[in-house]
Amino acid sequence: MLFIKSLHIVFVASWFAGLFYLPRIFVNLAMVAPDSEAERSRLLLMARKLYRFMTILAVPALVFGLWLWLGYGFSGGWLHAKLTIVVLLMGYHHACGSILKKFERGAMSRSHVWFRWFNEAPVVMMLVVVMLVVMKPF
Repeated sequence: MLFIKSLHIVFVASWFAGLFYLPRIFVNLAMVAPDSEAERSRLLLMARKLYRFMTILAVPALVFGLWLWLGYGFSGGWLHAKLTIVVLLMGYHHACGSILKKFERGAMSRSHVWFRWFNEAPVVMMLVVVMLVVMKPF
């Protein structure tokens, strides 16, 4: 089971790298001048590739997490809180995909400041999950 736990940690960390960086690309996209088509195209290409890659990384992270849950039979309030945050992270991931589609259509009207705040959500969720898993407060 330690091998599965190790894989889970590696894939979660990799998925989070994408969750941290894709919104930073959104910040840059929101700041692109209207006449800078080359810059916009380059950032959209980066965002599309990163979104696909982080989706691929999320699947084994979730599968190995489920495997650990079923293998260890974890229980307690801390686990319910963690699973709630995992569901929120999956929603955040999906929201990133929706935002990317809006940028591709040229329909995104949010400012770079909004995306700077949006970028903080996975940081807070990761902090809470790590504290829940390590301390098991309830």
